[in-house]
Amino acid sequence: MFWTKRVVIGDGERGLMFSNRQFQRVLDPGVYRLLDPSDKIEVRVHSTVPAEYAGKDTEVLIAALGARLSEIFVLANLGAEEVGLVMKNGKLEDVLPPGTRKLYWRGPVEVEVRALPLTADLEVPLQVMRRLRQLGVLSRQAVVADVPAEFAGLVFIDGKLARTLAPGSTAFWNFQKNVVLDLVDLRVQAIEVQGQELLTCDKVSLRVNLAASVRVTDPVAARTKVAKYGDQLYRELQYGLRKAVSSKTLDELLGDKAGLDAEIFAAVRGKLDAFGVEVLGVGIKDVILPGEMRQILNAVVQADKQAQANVIRRREEANATRSLLNTARLVEESPVLMRLKELEALEKVTEKIDRLTVFGGLDGVLKQLVTLK
Repeated sequence: MFWTKRVVIGDGERGLMFSNRQFQRVLDPGVYRLLDPSDKIEVRVHSTVPAEYAGKDTEVLIAALGARLSEIFVLANLGAEEVGLVMKNGKLEDVLPPGTRKLYWRGPVEVEVRALPLTADLEVPLQVMRRLRQLGVLSRQAVVADVPAEFAGLVFIDGKLARTLAPGSTAFWNFQKNVVLDLVDLRVQAIEVQGQELLTCDKVSLRVNLAASVRVTDPVAARTKVAKYGDQLYRELQYGLRKAVSSKTLDELLGDKAGLDAEIFAAVRGKLDAFGVEVLGVGIKDVILPGEMRQILNAVVQADKQAQANVIRRREEANATRSLLNTARLVEESPVLMRLKELEALEKVTEKIDRLTVFGGLDGVLKQLVTLK
């Protein structure tokens, strides 16, 4: 008929009927013939899969349906301190921010909205965090704190330190408040203080390189009591190095580097304990002298070593002379010893000749002339 309008609502669909742009009723799946001689009726067909109601007239439907709303929709009506967990067919699928009012169709997809109170620390429950990570939406709903081993995590909420995190994974809702994560490295770290131009007590200019090993023992103090503990450590090492070098002569500095290391270590250690930083060791890596001073020092060392060598040479010559004198005295007192020394000399000589002729037997060897060819 010309005055009727045929409307078909399929499975997985619902129809919202309006007359003169005013809501009338909800149409379930089926075929409808609506009397509309003035063409005032409009039917808007919505899919119930997915279950979210996509229209912009949510508040109108809530008011118009009244007590019948729960028969057609699931209403998510969250307070200002609540987070909504949207469960579809028993599985977490979405998160709603505080203060949300939203409709979900009752249909093929079973929808449940669970209101989760926002705790003071804003921590996301572990199971919820794992499911949101699986869905790939965790970073949109929360601040993720993945703290590696040998690190500590500091959580600041609205600029205030809220808690310290051990290694592991934690998430915090990013609704209403500003959540910031700061990671602090607890491993041993090396600090280099390079190219320090210094003046010794005897006015010698030199350049020194210093190395130190440190670690953070109190991450809260290291982040809250000083702006950058690394810069503070660098300055304290500089001051300690300058103070130690300026109080020593060049000879003292070069002769006792271990003592200099201990002096710098003692000066720096106490000042950094208050910042939660422990100094494990300090050591002078290099002492670099200017070219002219290096030549002078080399000349001094060379002269000192030459003098030592001369002393050793003279001492050995004196010992050799004293030994010869003692031998001469023994030979003078014993003719037999004299002959033994002669035979010893003869033995050394005969090692280098081809032929030896002896006249007069043994007596000739002892008393007469010996001919060597």
